[in-house]
Parts: sequence; C-alpha cells; structure tokens
Amino acid sequence: MYYVELRLKESDIVSLHLPLTSETTGLLGKEKLQLLKSSSILINTARGAIVDYSALTDLLNRNLIAGAAIDVYEKEPPLEKSHPLFESVNTILLPHIGYATKEAIKLRGKIVMENIFKWFNGAPQNVMN
Repeated sequence: MYYVELRLKESDIVSLHLPLTSETTGLLGKEKLQLLKSSSILINTARGAIVDYSALTDLLNRNLIAGAAIDVYEKEPPLEKSHPLFESVNTILLPHIGYATKEAIKLRGKIVMENIFKWFNGAPQNVMN
C-alpha cells in the first residue's frame, strides 16, 4: 500500500482502471483521498465502490482537490437525488457511458457481425474480437 499512497501524493491526475474485488472495495477511502494534492483530479471509470464518494464530495467542496470525473457509481444510474456527488463542485458526472466512443461502438458492431457469421457457419463465437 505504500506505493499507492506515494503515487497519490505525487499525481496530478488519478485515473482508476481496476476491477472491484475484496482488495479494491473502498480502496480510496477518506484517508487515501486526503493524500491527493489540491491540484489533483480524480477520474473513476472502474467501479463505484472503489471510491468513498461522501469523502470525495467533502474534499471537492472544501477545495482540497481540484476536481473529479465520475462514470461509475455504487449502483447503476439513475442515482437518488440525495447522492452526495450531486452536491460536489468541479465534478463531471456521466451516466456510465464513458465507453461509448465512436471507435468502441464501431468495434462492438464489427464483433457482433463476425459472431453472427461464425454462428451461421457453425464456428464458435468469440465475444471479444
């Protein structure tokens, strides 16, 4: 954990890309979030339960970190109107659509069509490519 704490203290941007496991649940709680610099930005496109959003909101509203961009939550949108992130400043909230780039949608369409043709030909489908 020392490595994580050191990187949080040094990073301008922290972008989360990890699975939700017993080890990563609550990984960025209040103590670790407080290690971020006042100029840091947190981006979470991984899983919502990795970050303590109440603690994040508190730090944002006290200008102890510069901003956040969130695409994942403890549960899928729609969020309750009382969710703490709705009250946070310098925050971009997305409805879990960060993956929806033109390139990603085009690739998904290609994979689907390839799998359909493979199915017609009796070949096993490959869901990834």
